Order: sequence, then structure tokens, then C-alpha cells
Amino acid sequence: MGTLLPLDFIAVALAIYFLAQIVRRRPRLPPGPKGYPIIGNIFDVPQTEGWTVYKQMSDFYNSDILHFNMAGTSVIVINSFEIARELFEKRSSIYSDRPRFPMMNELIGFDWHLGFMPYGDSWRDHRKLFHQEFQPPATLRHRPNELQATRHLLGRLLQSPANYERHLRHMAGMAILSAAYGIDIQPQDDPYVEISEKALHAMACAGNNTAYLVDQLPFLKYVPDWFPGAGFKRQAKEWNKTVSAMPQLPMDFVRRSIANGTAKDSIATRVLDSMHEDGSLSPEKEKMLQNVLAAIYAAGADTTVSALGTFILAMVLNPEVQKKGQAAVDEVTGGVRLPSFSDHYSIPPVNNLASYWNVMLTCFADTAVPHLSTADDVYNGYFIPKGSVMVGNSWAMLYDENLYGPNTDQYNPDRFMKGSELNPDVRHPEMAFGFGRRQCPGQDMAESSIWITIASILACFDISKAVDESGVPIEPSGEYTSGMLWCVNSSLATRAPSHVRSVHVPRV
Repeated sequence: MGTLLPLDFIAVALAIYFLAQIVRRRPRLPPGPKGYPIIGNIFDVPQTEGWTVYKQMSDFYNSDILHFNMAGTSVIVINSFEIARELFEKRSSIYSDRPRFPMMNELIGFDWHLGFMPYGDSWRDHRKLFHQEFQPPATLRHRPNELQATRHLLGRLLQSPANYERHLRHMAGMAILSAAYGIDIQPQDDPYVEISEKALHAMACAGNNTAYLVDQLPFLKYVPDWFPGAGFKRQAKEWNKTVSAMPQLPMDFVRRSIANGTAKDSIATRVLDSMHEDGSLSPEKEKMLQNVLAAIYAAGADTTVSALGTFILAMVLNPEVQKKGQAAVDEVTGGVRLPSFSDHYSIPPVNNLASYWNVMLTCFADTAVPHLSTADDVYNGYFIPKGSVMVGNSWAMLYDENLYGPNTDQYNPDRFMKGSELNPDVRHPEMAFGFGRRQCPGQDMAESSIWITIASILACFDISKAVDESGVPIEPSGEYTSGMLWCVNSSLATRAPSHVRSVHVPRV
């Protein structure tokens, strides 16, 4: 027995030595706050305005890539487009998955949404169907729907300009629901718009990954609803009713319309007809179509409304930019007709504004939907463990002075211009739509819808600060919140009669 003790000691010493060598050879994690035992950095991750805090931390640690330990799960925050492109695009084979999203997917029920699906065959099939209708030139067939919705918006703005946010939401719903399902929405309180807006509100609330502790501690999803502190379970159960109805109700409308012979041409009817013809129609394929169509609304409506709301805020705060845009529109239209898509390349300043909205989209493009790493990796000497939640800080990239020049916090759409044309050397703000294989495939339709709406509003309206009861201008706060929309104090007034003569005022 005595002779074994030295051998045991030598074995243990060798094991410690080799373990130390392995640990020493493994690259270090990216910098970040130290955290606490067990819970790690749960209290260091901000619940609001995380995009700015992450950028401040980046400056503090002098690193565009950060690491947080969330109760044992590594969270990697990326604040530079160069790093995002390297990981999410060039190494997309291991950075295209999604985290679990316990609150969003497992409790609320957004697991049907293309944007939150795990990477795999089902996601590929859904995305392929999405691409079928939303990659150029297929998107051109949706422009009549976008134009009709924009014309309708102008009429509603003439009637009640103070309700412009409600009108913008109605316009976005009208364009998407008509294109996707052939639905003619009601002027007020449309049930399809209302159910979708309620579902999108749930998405916005749950989309803030630090808002619910269950996202950091997934075992909490098994806590009984009645248990103290389980209010999130009761809230999720209520939201689930709306989220489940969002894809179901409009698809039921399509089925009824086809059955009674009143169906209009739409994405739904075209895809169903195609599946009938090639014999591929099945309950599973129809369910996939139902999911994709609902994801179109979820991806497009809030994006469009947020962008246009930010445009209105920018015009309120920068009247000289507004005048320049109006003059450019008038030069092409003569001030006697409304803009159309055929004017797109003839009005560079409006193209410029429609590009610049990406840079201003702090309201929804604060941080992109997180990715998940599926293998250990090393970037620039930093170790990224398998299973890390990868967060792209879109806000930091959109305000990066290395990409967009000095003073990116100041509204200056001319930074995109070179003479009278768009500057091809300035990067398109694509990071507002996500990264890599997970980038939103509806980007082309969103941009075209935003362009025609901006051009049309500039043609017909002057946008200025709202005034209080005493006639004193109200300063808009310009504040944004995580996952929620802005509130802009503004006033829309018609320009000269010739500018609105061709606007049809709808019955409401």
C-alpha cells in the first residue's frame, strides 16, 4: 500500500499539469463584467436601452465583442459590422441557429414564426416558400397593393391628420393583408388588423430577452400558474390565444373565399393553386403556408410603421430636409400629381431619405434577434463556446462613424449622397434587417413600401411640431423604448390645393 501512494501522487500531479496545459491553450473569453457566482451577469444585462449600454461597455473594455455569463449560458454581444459579417455570414454554418426563447416560443406560442424557428429542414422549407414571393422580381407583383394602401393613407390623413399613427398601421395592414390573403380590410376596427396588432404587442414585450427571467432560467416555465411570481405564466397564457389566432383567422378567410368562389388573387391563392397542380398539397404544406403568411405580416407591418414614424420625427426636427425632399418630389410631379413607383430613380433625395430611415431605426433595430452558436469557435483570439447566445447590436453598427462618417447622432441624410445621386461607397444599412442566413427576406417589399409612402407624404403634407392649447409648439422627445414604438408630437397640414387635388378621401 505504501508503494502506491507516490504513484497516486504522481498520477494526480500529471493530471493537474495536463489539465492546466489544456486550460492555458484554450483562448480566453471576450471581455465583460466579472459577475457573481452561479447567476453570473444577470444583474449586469440592462432591461431597457441595452443597445446603448452595450456600446458603452464596448468603449470601456476597448472591444467590439463582449461576453456575459447568464447563469451558465454564454452571451456574446457584437458591436461591429466587421465582426458580425465574419461570424454570421462567413461562418454562417455554425451561427445560424436560434436560442430556445422559452417565453416567446414555448409559452406564448410564436414557434410558428420563421424568424424564431431553430435552424434546420423545417426552417429551410419555410424560408424557401417566403423567398418564392419576396425575392425580386417577384416582389414587383405586390406594388399595386402597396400603391393602393398608400393612396388610401393619404385620404385618411386628409380627414384626421392627428391620428396618423393609427392610419400608418391601417396602411401597413392593408398592403400586407391584401397581398397575402386578398383581404379588403375594414376602414375601422378591422378584426384581422386588430388580432395581428395584439400579437405583435406580445412579440414586442417578449422580444426583450432580459424582460422575463424564464429566458435566463428556462426551468421556471414549469412553475405552476398560481405560484407567487408566476405572473409571466398567466400573461403568456393570455397572449397565446391571440398569437395562435393570428395565422389561423386570415387563412380561414382564404379557405372560405375559395369554397364560395370569391377568392381574390393573392399569395395564398397562387401558392395553393400551384400545390394543387403539382400534387404537393398536404395538411403539412398548407400549415407551412399559413405560418409563412402570418410571418409576412409580423415582419412587415411593425417594420414599416416604425420606419415611417421615425421619418415623421426626422421631418419635425429637420424642416430644411423636409423642404428639400418636397422640392425634389415637386420637380418630378409638377406638384399636380402623386408620385408613383415609376418615379423611383428620378427623385434621389427621396431615395436618400428612404435609405436613411434604416440608420434611424433605433425603435426596432436596437439589437437583432439573437443567433446561437452550434460549435466551439475562436475569433481574433477570443473563445466562443458552443451554445453561446449571439447578439448583434444593430444600433451600434448603424451609428458607427467608421461606416457612416462623423456625427452619426445628427440627422444628415446627405451622408448617403454623392452629388445628386446616392453614394455607392456608403454601405447600405442592411444590418437593420438582421444578419447572414437569418436576414429578413422581406427587405425589398419593406423598402419599396416605405419609399412610396415617404414620397407621397412629402407631396401632400407639411410636417411640423404639434402645438398645445396655448399655441406653443410641443417638443417631441424622440425617445425610444425596447421593443415598443415611439410617440411623436407632430402636426400634418396639407400643402397647396394642387398637391392634394388627386387624393381620394375614403369613407370611414
